[in-house]
Amino acid sequence: MTDAAQKLRIGNVVLDNRLILAPMAGVTDLPFRLLCREQGAGLVCMEMVSAKAIFFHNKNTDSLMEIDPREQPTALQLFGSDPNIMSEMAKRIEERPFSILDINMGCPVPKVVNNGEGSALMKTPKLAADIITKTVKAIKKPVTVKIRKGFRDDMVNAVEIAKIAEGCGASAVAVHGRTREQYYSGKADWDIIAKVKEAVSIPVIGNGDVTDGPSAKAMFEQTGCDGLMVGRTARGNPWIFKKILHYLETGQKDFMVPAAEVRETILRHAKMALEIKGEYTAVREMRKHIGWYTAGYPNSAALRRDINAMETFGELERAVKNILWE
Repeated sequence: MTDAAQKLRIGNVVLDNRLILAPMAGVTDLPFRLLCREQGAGLVCMEMVSAKAIFFHNKNTDSLMEIDPREQPTALQLFGSDPNIMSEMAKRIEERPFSILDINMGCPVPKVVNNGEGSALMKTPKLAADIITKTVKAIKKPVTVKIRKGFRDDMVNAVEIAKIAEGCGASAVAVHGRTREQYYSGKADWDIIAKVKEAVSIPVIGNGDVTDGPSAKAMFEQTGCDGLMVGRTARGNPWIFKKILHYLETGQKDFMVPAAEVRETILRHAKMALEIKGEYTAVREMRKHIGWYTAGYPNSAALRRDINAMETFGELERAVKNILWE
């Protein structure tokens, strides 16, 4: 079987295994990262952070960058389009306890792209190179870059950008096998990940359509990638990492997570969110997480409907304890 449990080195950081939690805005906050790390993720990535927001001392951004020692190693992802601000803010926050700094060149969201940030940087290779070069020189920690297949189908340049990243000193590159134009629809193109792997000598991390053990094994075999990222499949499913590792080591397919463990994990997640964010924010943010956790289970629709109307932690806790399936 494919050995996902082997170590993966990114710069001077050695991961326990080759499975990585992808950065997802509004999802990969501190409580969720802790849960994924506990379930076997070799590296967890934080929600993307705006370099400009750090520059202007935005309070909300400061809370986004909180890190718990138990989740390490952790990658902090910056986005921006100004090479000087990106590199200077990387230097400003370097003392924080993250292990790797990732540069976002893959976000497809219009408000990011319209500012020339995220995946828009794939349209401007020279600017991308300037950002990577200055950021690598500004800090001692490893710098990685997350890219897409390209911006559009007629602008597929992941190989070019990956070569630039390597040449500018990046320690690894993660490749999502979709264009910006695709967002998250359609099938991910694993061939482009394989082409990037052939083109560079730094570690290449594959991303896109890894949903279980068999698909993880297929990605490793088809692309030759050094590691893989799990994104949307991890929502409400921190066990995905444990399941993939189990499959790759034994060949046995997904195991069922006991209902009691799912219930306990939801409540742990909610309690951690409550401690960090306060009741108002925690309860509202947990609504979407509970929707993901309970999708497909008996009574899940009724539970989600009830929880979407709740405003206190006590109400949420009682609902999860008393209404959730047995």
